[in-house]
Amino acid sequence: MSASKPEPKGFAKIIDTFEENFIAALLGLMTLVTFANVVLRYGFGDSLLWGLETVLILFAWLVLFGISYGFKKTAHLGVDAVLNIVAKPTRKILVMISALCCIAYGGLMMKGAWDYWAPFGGMYKTEGRVIPTGFDEKTRDQAWYETEQVPIPFAKTYLENTFNMGEEYEKLPRFIPYVMLPIGVALMLLRILQATRRIWRDQDESLIVSHEAEEAVEEAAHLNRDA
Repeated sequence: MSASKPEPKGFAKIIDTFEENFIAALLGLMTLVTFANVVLRYGFGDSLLWGLETVLILFAWLVLFGISYGFKKTAHLGVDAVLNIVAKPTRKILVMISALCCIAYGGLMMKGAWDYWAPFGGMYKTEGRVIPTGFDEKTRDQAWYETEQVPIPFAKTYLENTFNMGEEYEKLPRFIPYVMLPIGVALMLLRILQATRRIWRDQDESLIVSHEAEEAVEEAAHLNRDA
């Protein structure tokens, strides 16, 4: 089983608090927008045209940010039936192999996330099918793409001058909601690397939360008491 982690202190505590508050803020905004839309629709026969799209964006942000936070807190579910029946040295080898596979997968996702977002942000995609070998200067600029209904809450002129060659945006440009894709994957890769380092240093034993063994022991004890 994974040893209980010490409570973060100092700067780590500040980062923890920020991440938790950010997740809570996303959930709160989703709830607020949905509630307002329901009240307007059934109470006044009106609706927020941008409400549904905004909630979808916030939900995507919540998922992408939550993936990295789950790795940080060792909160992702997994199957550890094999790990629990092998000796500790073998268990560490198997966990390290799984961690390296996660790092490789995270690297592939990072390339894909950047290549998907880059055209919307007026950036270059990477070259190479698997490993980035440079930047493709022939990348088609798609910074003019907009969301369907979401308005621009602030910095409209700055966004137009910086990303759209001064052309007017009628709605929020897509690169803003899409930017969470490379950010979320980068954070996930960082958290996997940190978790791998903890496992290598014997500060942790797994990338996943492990409850199967505890539940089995509790169930056996409960059956013995009933027998």
